[in-house]
Parts: sequence; C-alpha cells; structure tokens
Amino acid sequence: MAAPGRSTVWDGVIELTKKAQEQCVDPHLWASRLSANLKPFVEFPSTELAEVLVSYICWDNNLPILWKFLHRAIALNLVSPLLVLSLLALRVVPNRSTQSAAYRLYLELLKRYVFTIKDHITGSHYHNVMNSVANILRLPELFPLETDRPGLLVVEFVFKMVSLLLDACLTDEGLIELSQDSTSLWLIKSQDMEIDEKTGSDEKLQSLNNIMAIEMIAEFLRDTVISRLLYLVFSNRVSKWHEFVSRVKLLAESSSALRSSKVVNSGDLLELVSNKRFGYSRDSSNEGSLRKSNAIVDFGSLAPFAGLCHGASLSSLWLPLDLVFEDAMDGYQVNPTSAIEIITGLAKTLKGFNGSTWHDTFLGIWIAALRLVQRERDPIEGPIPRLDTRLCMSLCIVPLVVASLIEEGEYEFVMKTLRGDLVTSLQVLGEFPTLLAPPQCVVSAANKAATKAIMFLSGGDVGKSCSDVINMKDMPINCRGNMRHLIVEACIARNILDTSAYSWPGYVNGQNDQIPQSLSSEVPCWSSFVKGAPLNAAMVKALVSVPASSLTEVEKLYEVAVKGSDDEKISAAIVLCGASLTRGWNIQEHTVEYLTRLLSPPVPADYSGDESHLIGYACMLNAIIVGIGSVDSIQIFSLHGMVPQLACSLMPICEVFGSYTPSVSWTLPSGEEISAYSVFSNAFTLLLKLWRFNHPPIEHGVGDVPTVGSQLTLEHLLLVRNSHLVSSETLNKDRNRKRLSEVARSASCQPVFVDSFPKLKLWYRQHQRCIASTLSELTHGSPVHQTVEALLTMMFRKVNSGTSSSSGAASEDIIPRPEFPAWDILKAVPYVVDAALTACSHGRLCTRDLATGLKDLTDFLPASLATIVSYLSAEVSRGVWKQVFMNGIDWPNPAANLSKVEEYIKKILATTGVDIPSLAPAGGSSPATLPLPLAAFVTLTITYKVDKSSERFLNLAGPALECLAAACPWPCMPIVASLWTQKAKRWFEFLVFSASRTVFLHNPDAVVQLLRNCFSATLGLNAAPMSYSVGSLLGHGGIFPVAPGILYLRMYRALRDTVPVTEEILSLLIHSVKDIVQNRLSKELKTVKTGSSYGQSSLATAMTQVKLAASLSASLVWLTGGLGVVHLLIKETIPSWFLSVDQEQEGPSELVAELRGNALAYFVVLCGAFAWGMDWRSAASKRRQGIMGSHLEFLASALDGKISVGCETATWRAYITGLVSLMVSCLPSWVIEIDTEVMKSLSNGLRRWGKDELAVLLLSMGGLKSMDHAAEFIIHSRS
Repeated sequence: MAAPGRSTVWDGVIELTKKAQEQCVDPHLWASRLSANLKPFVEFPSTELAEVLVSYICWDNNLPILWKFLHRAIALNLVSPLLVLSLLALRVVPNRSTQSAAYRLYLELLKRYVFTIKDHITGSHYHNVMNSVANILRLPELFPLETDRPGLLVVEFVFKMVSLLLDACLTDEGLIELSQDSTSLWLIKSQDMEIDEKTGSDEKLQSLNNIMAIEMIAEFLRDTVISRLLYLVFSNRVSKWHEFVSRVKLLAESSSALRSSKVVNSGDLLELVSNKRFGYSRDSSNEGSLRKSNAIVDFGSLAPFAGLCHGASLSSLWLPLDLVFEDAMDGYQVNPTSAIEIITGLAKTLKGFNGSTWHDTFLGIWIAALRLVQRERDPIEGPIPRLDTRLCMSLCIVPLVVASLIEEGEYEFVMKTLRGDLVTSLQVLGEFPTLLAPPQCVVSAANKAATKAIMFLSGGDVGKSCSDVINMKDMPINCRGNMRHLIVEACIARNILDTSAYSWPGYVNGQNDQIPQSLSSEVPCWSSFVKGAPLNAAMVKALVSVPASSLTEVEKLYEVAVKGSDDEKISAAIVLCGASLTRGWNIQEHTVEYLTRLLSPPVPADYSGDESHLIGYACMLNAIIVGIGSVDSIQIFSLHGMVPQLACSLMPICEVFGSYTPSVSWTLPSGEEISAYSVFSNAFTLLLKLWRFNHPPIEHGVGDVPTVGSQLTLEHLLLVRNSHLVSSETLNKDRNRKRLSEVARSASCQPVFVDSFPKLKLWYRQHQRCIASTLSELTHGSPVHQTVEALLTMMFRKVNSGTSSSSGAASEDIIPRPEFPAWDILKAVPYVVDAALTACSHGRLCTRDLATGLKDLTDFLPASLATIVSYLSAEVSRGVWKQVFMNGIDWPNPAANLSKVEEYIKKILATTGVDIPSLAPAGGSSPATLPLPLAAFVTLTITYKVDKSSERFLNLAGPALECLAAACPWPCMPIVASLWTQKAKRWFEFLVFSASRTVFLHNPDAVVQLLRNCFSATLGLNAAPMSYSVGSLLGHGGIFPVAPGILYLRMYRALRDTVPVTEEILSLLIHSVKDIVQNRLSKELKTVKTGSSYGQSSLATAMTQVKLAASLSASLVWLTGGLGVVHLLIKETIPSWFLSVDQEQEGPSELVAELRGNALAYFVVLCGAFAWGMDWRSAASKRRQGIMGSHLEFLASALDGKISVGCETATWRAYITGLVSLMVSCLPSWVIEIDTEVMKSLSNGLRRWGKDELAVLLLSMGGLKSMDHAAEFIIHSRS
C-alpha cells in the first residue's frame, strides 16, 4: 500500500474516484483529473496508484464504472497493465465463484493486454514495474532464483498467468485432484464456501467464464510471442513444463466446458502443447520436430529407409563409420581408447546429424560392420591384422556398442523401444544376402548358429554351450547359416535380444521335421571341462581349437588359472589365448578381461620371499604373453580398450624379469626350458608394440599440434589407465567403462607412473636420448663399458679368433656367454651397435660378420632387437653414415625383384594418377644403394625365419623397418621390399603395397592427388549418377588397384606434418561444392529453374552431396590429425580462410557461395563432434568450450563489425546460419557453453538477416544465463 507520508495523496484519489462514481463522470475526464492531481507527486505509471485502485474495487466497490475507470487509467499509462493484472490475479481468481462478473472483466483485461505485452515493457519504469510484479506474484518462488532481471521476470509472469487460468479451470470442473501435481504452487482454490445458493444467471456466467478461460489458455499457447516465452520455460525448467503439459492434457481429455467451446476443441489444445509444436527438445526423440522448423537449415536427413537400402545414399550417410572401422584395422598402431567408446560416440553423432531413427542407426552400423568383413574377401598375406580382427569388430565390438546405446536409454520403456528398433534393423538386414555371406573360415560357426535356432524351434534342448556337440553332418543340407545368425547369437549373449529372434520370418531355412531324433557328437570338450574333466594335453588341444560359447566356461578357465596347480595354470592360460580369444565373439570381452587380469596376479597370502611374487608365475605369464603376441590378438586387445592396462601389467613383469640373468630358468610341462631372458624379451617386445617406441616423444608438428600418434608414449598409456580408476556418475551405466575400471583396480587401486619402475625408467630415458641426440661418451672401465666389451666379444668371437663366419661351429662355444641382467645389456646395446657399424664402415668388419653378430646378439637376448631398432632409426635420420652398394657381394642385391616391384607399384597406384619415380639407378648399371644403418637393419631382419617362433619379433621389427626405409630417399623402401620378397615370397603383395605407400611420403603433390581421388570416388563427380558409394572409396578387397580410401588410411600415419594435409582437405571441400553444382546439377538446375528460384529437388540433391563432401572431409581431418589438428582448424584455419580475400577470378554464383557456407558449417561442427563428442562424456569435451568459444568469439566480432571478412556475403551468412542450426538441432550441450555476450551478438546478427526464429532457438537453449536476453529478444522481434 501507499507509504504513510503520502496518505493524503491517496486519500484524495479515493475521494476523487468516489465523486466521479456518484456523478457517473466520463472515465476519460476522471483519468484526466487524476493525472493532473497526481502529476506533482508521483511518476507514471505508478505502482501505488494501481494498488489503491484495485484495493478500492475489490470488493466493496465492485461496480462496472470503476472497472471502466481502471481500464482508462491503464490506457493513459497511469498504471501498468502488468501490475494491475498481477494484483487482480491474486484477488479475482480465488473469488471467481462469488465474483463471476469481476472474473469475466479480469479475463477481458487479460486478453486485451497480455497479448500486447511488447507495448507495456518499455520505458524507464520497466525494471521497477517487473520487480513489483515479482513481489506481488512471488515469482522468485516460481523459479528459485535470486534475480531481478526483467526479461526473466516477464517469462515467469506469462507462465504464472496461464498456469493460474489452467488451475482455475481444472478446479472448477473437479479435475485438479486427478492431476499428478494436485499441490500446485499456483493453485488458488475458489473461495465459494460462503455461498449457499447460486442463481441461474451466476451459474451461466461461471460456465461462460470457464469456456473463455480455456479459450484464453489456447490463445496463450497459440500466440507467437507468448508461445516463444513459454518455450523458454520448456527449455530451462523441463520438470515444470512437463507438469504444466500434463495438466493441459488432463483438461483437454476431461473438460466438459471445452466441449462447449466453438473456438477450440480437445485436439487443438493437445496440438498446441505437443512435441511437434514445443519440439525443440534436448531429448533426441524430438530432433525431427526441430529439424522441421523453418528456422533450421535443412542439411538433409534420412529418408524412408526402404528407399535407400539399395542405393548410394545409405552408404553416404554412414561413411564416417566405414572409415573408422577400416582405420581400426591398421596394425601399425594400437589405440589406447576402446573402439566401443569411439564407435558409440560416433554413432550418436551421426544419428543426430543425419536425423535418423534408432532403427536406421542400428542398421547403418550393422551394414558398415558387414562391409568391413567383406573387404577381406581377397586378403594379402603379411604381418598385418587379418580376418580375426575384422570379425572381432563386427561380431563383438559392434554388439557391445549397440548394447551400450540401448543401456544409455536409462528408463525401461526407452530401452524396450530401442530393443524393438534393434529387432527391426536385424530383420531388415536379411535383405542383404551378399553382405551376409560368411567368410569361408566361419561358415561352420554360422551353420551351427542356424542349427541352434532350428533345434530350439523343434523343441530340442539348446544350451549356451551346445555348440561343441553339434555335428553338421547330421543336419539338413539346406540348414545354412550366415553372418546374421552370428550377429543374433552375439546379441543374445549380451542380453539385448532373446530367442524369439529364432522365429523371425526367413531366419532359418531348415524344417523342424528334418531334425534327426539324435545327434552324434564331436568331441564334447567344453561340456566335459565344465563338468570337471582335467586339463590334460588332449583336453587342452581340443579347447584351444574350439572357442568357449558361454561366460560360465571362461569363468571356469579363469578359476583354474588362479587357483589350480602350476601346470593347470599354464594350460588354462594357453586355452584362453586360443580360439576363445580370436573367435569367441560371444564372450570375447570377458576373455580379454581375464587374460589382462592374469598378467597382474595377486601376491599369495602365504608369500614371504624377498624376490617378487611374479617369479612364481613365470611360466603362466610367459604362456599368456606369447599367446597374445600376434598382430590380430594385439588389435583385439586394442579394440576392447585394454592396451593401457595391458601396458601397465607388462611393466612390472619387465622390471622384475629384466633384473635376472639367463641362468634363472623354468621347465614347462612340455619339457621346454625358458629363461628369465625369454620371459623378459617376450614381455618387453609386447610392451613396445603398444606404443611408437622408435619415434621421438614429440615428432614433427606445428606449435602445439603434434603429428599423428606421437602422443602414444608410455606416459600417455599410463595416463589413460589411471583415468580408468576415477569413478564417475556414468560408470555404473556404462558396462565398457565399468569393465575397464574393474580390470585396472584389480591390478592396483593406485595410479601407476613410469617412475614406479626404476630400471624401465632408466632404459626409457636412455632410449629417448638415443633417438633425440648422438650417443654420449662411454667411460672406459665403467660397468656399461665392461658389458659392451663382453657383448662385442660374444658377437664377433669368430672374427676375433680368425675363424671365417662360413666355417663350422666347432669354435662357437669356446667363449662363454656373458651373465648380465637384461636391463644391463639393453643399456649397452646402442654402444655395441655403434661400434659394430663404425668398424663396418671403416672396413674392419665385413658385412656378413656384422649381420651374424647382430643376429647372435638378438638370439642371446631377443629384447635387444628393440634397442637396435631405435638406435638404427635415429642414426638414419641423422644422415651421417655413408651409402653402401647393394651389389650382392658386400650386401644383398635387390636387382632380381626390383623391376617386378616397380611394375606392381604402378598397378597398385594405377587409378590415382600419381607419377611413380623410376626405381632404376641413374646411369642404368649402378647397383642400388642404402644408408649403412638401413642396410644393416634390413640384412639383420632377413636372417629371421618367417615362422611362428619369430613372428612376434618380426612384428616388432617390420613396422620399424618400413618407417625407417620410408624416411630415407626414394627408392629405399622399394629396395627393402625387393630384398624381403626374396626371403618371403608369399608376402610379396604386402611388401609391394608397403613400398607403394612411400610414394606419398616423398611427394606432397601425390598426397593432394590421392585426396582428390578420395573426393571423386565418394562424390562420383566423374561418374554416372548414383554410381558413387563407400565401395568406390574403400573398394571391395584386393590391391590391384587399391581403392583410394584404403591407400590413404594406410598411408597417413607416416605423414610428418598433418597441418598442410588438413588445409588441403579444406581446400578440396571448398572446390568440390562448385564441382557438385557444375558436374552433378547443371542439367537438372536448368530444367527446374524458374526465374531466380531453383527447384526444391535440386537444392535437396545439392545439399545431400555437399553434406557427403563435408562428412568425408571431417572424417579425414579427424583421423589424420586427431584432437590437436581439429583444435587448430577451428581456432585458426577456418577464421583465416574467412578473413582472406577470395582468389577466384570470377566470383562464385550465389548458389555455390551459399552451399560453400553450408558445407563449411557442417564440416566444422562435425569435426568438433568427432573430436569432443556431443555431450560431456569424453575427456576431450573439456577442451570444447575453450576452442569453440574462441571460434564463436571470432564470429561475434565480425557480426559486431569489429572484423571484416573477405569471403562472399552469401557464404558468410550461410556459414553462421548453418553453424547455429546444427548446434541448436544436434548439439544442445554445446549451446549451453556459449558465452552470454557472444550469444547476444550471434542472435542480433541473425535478426538482422531475418532469422528471428533461429535466434530465439539459440537464446532459448543457452540456459538461465541467456534467458533474460532471450525474453526481450522475443518480445521485440518480428512476429
């Protein structure tokens, strides 16, 4: 009320009003006199005047003329209508039953003024008015915020007004008790207890009031400004909005007054609060509604799936999946991050960007996984991942990804829906018989899976471990399985499908009555073992060759490995490393987990020795390390994300066993003897395969952007492993992260660092120094010097004794082998190799003796091969050694195969358009040359036998040799390939393919040409319409010629500087837009062009192609440069491009310019989504706000006129519009991170371009920090 000191002023107001009331003075005259009387004392609009007038009317003077006076006071701006409505709401609504006429007048005032709210929130008194409104309506209680921001208060006011009407309607019809929120904060019950009798006219007016109130609610929801303000509540107070919607639905479904309305019906009311209208939700289920908004740039979405199944469009939608799947098959580097985590994030990203359903997403993942397997139809032999790795991805990793996506649904009804989408996707998968054809080696497993389904349908006893008792000879000839049967079994094993899948139409071909009454059995190995059969030699042989089919069987093995006798532990370890690891797709993640656990055995409770307890597990540990040392096995561990923990488990093994001399040994059950050197060498060699040990810690790069893979160091692996120890809210919801955490904790609950292993650390630091600089001076008489002398004596004992290296072995054991711990030998090896190379270069040591001596050293301590590799790699890069002639006398001669290698390199690169430099030396007759360290290295490697015993060492030396040869001038790598083909003829295709990749490392123009080929193959710019596909980019297997995408994926890791490549990809994207318009659309555009408008079909086709080009570009950038290059791209490269002046002689057409902007927007956002993820789950997402914030600040500065851009205006506008569209439609988590001032600049810029609705969406999703500006923006924007 009025302050006491001013009571005489307000008493005068009341007196004036009474006289006017009695004399029936015209309201206009009354208002004029009132204004004149008050003008010296108060400022208008006056809060106190509003309180006085409303208090006077309610309820002693509730007369029509006084309501006219009030209306006139509002019209002349003596009082604020918002304030008056607030005061009346608290007085009239609770008394609507007894004051029906007043309630009707209140509704009329509300209708007149609330929908013109823009006219009432201007002026200097705006803030004071809204604060008064907040005090009256207790708006801080509505949203528990301490704020006086007027825009936010306007939102609260509007929501309060419509909520009051809604609660009043529900109460008057007796529906409020049915509401889930019957204790609503805003519910003010009608105070009609004093009325004993109602007249018919009152009841009629109340009925009409109810109808009008409902119509007012509909008008609130229909009005553009009001509905946008309500959308702010929806965006920022989801629970409040859901309560409101539930009450509106209750009213729509149960109100009798609504049925009497001639203006609105139940369907209208439901439509006004539907997701279709308020569908700009952060819930992925509503993404389609947002995309349909005219505000959002339509980048194209997934059409009805049936129409795309057999065309190229389906391939293009999921192209990044195919690229990531294929990239994971490269055995030259393991990934410390689980493929499950990578692919899960990628699938969610692509679903959002494609606007796909979960059915389509699941189907896209399955098809990409099947294509991955089919590309191995014509494999090449060599030390590279083979079919086992591809099957692991398709039949284990992808089912785990799908399980993870389903479990993220959290609520049971959501997960049930997702399982339904999985079912329909697998049913549709049956329409792709070519993709489902199983590779020959898994035909038997597929047939057994199909047989299992037939047996189940026939009522037979089908247990999870029956696969080892099915004899396919007993089954009908038409009982043939395919890849879908294996996928279904993998899904059933993860509890995301059940056996109802066996009843799907067309799932099995055999008839139930064809099932024989009895089945003869093969060796029932697993069944017998689970029942207690001993692990004797015959049982081990059987179990190794047949994968376990259930978790129970693997758990039984693990229990034996932990609690059994020493011999049983070894046998169990051998079995776990067998078919259960490589082909046990239904339980593979458990096999990998248990093997990793076994590498960190616990200290026995009764152990009291001084030496490490690991010594007692030497035989079992060695069996596991050898068993998982193949290329495929390592890649399987990598796909499951176990590499960091695997490295952590190997480090203490290396630390302990490297401290013993070879005299410490153990005898295996087979009678074979293994020494501490063997265990150490096997563990050390495996450890080195897990990181780029022969590369500098920080390789060639620009600024803080290192080249690919250079961050894969021991420190990085331990950092990732330690991160698995950190608990998080999502840990229990993510079965993959939970498994990684449990495995890490089983080894040690404490973080582990390189410093935890002193001997390993000492070698590691020496190794880094060796790569980075020349060897330090060797102190004469020091322990290292003594070790060097002993090793040189052992290696060159024949030379020292004057015996030819070609003579017999009579003198081989004259000099005893030195007894040094392995760590001491590794410390001395660089000096040993340096002395040997120096002697060879000065003619004191022949090349044959050099190779023999190095081989003797690696035979003595196989782990020394790693240090030899790192030393020779460093020496080649320094370029101080002379070239040696590979003439067949001093060094092996590659001439016999060199011309053939050149011929096949040309075949491989036939379609790339890349010129292949001749391999023939200048002059034609001179022999080929290699740098001395490289010649020594290749000569050493070809002394190894190409067999299983040498496989793990060749797998270490092979990539290092290729990397070393690739870094040397052309044609070093082809020469190495020629020499090796003489050794391993079956590896010819692999070696030639490796040599062909080095062409691109020596010629940057060749890299550009290869990238052009990737774009052409993907976009089909030089092909017939719809002939482009994933197959054009990645091929269908085979290497003559190699598909451009495969060639790039197998080449890019060797690039020394990825930044120029990234810039070239950006340039190709920009130019491809013009090519798309010219090559693909020119004819179509001509036929549909009408005036200056292009047909919608043409624009849709163009946008689809542009999206495909951007998707390819983003995938290549992400794979090539990783997080660092993506950061550089967004923070520097893209802004620099916009600032530069377009160099084209003729500016692009408006269509090309606009499509370029859209392409860049899609490219940038997709790069960021690949790198950071769509939400906050990944560790990389912590960098997103800083990098993206910097980019958006650049855009805001340009929009504010602080920076001038040099590109086409249409490109600039399309870029910003497209960028914001993608963020609000796909990446709400990103929007929340945007700085408020930046958001204001972006929204103001969009308004200037007529993109008001998009600006509203942006501001609405910015959280409470932008809500105030969003409200004012909405109120003052164009309707």
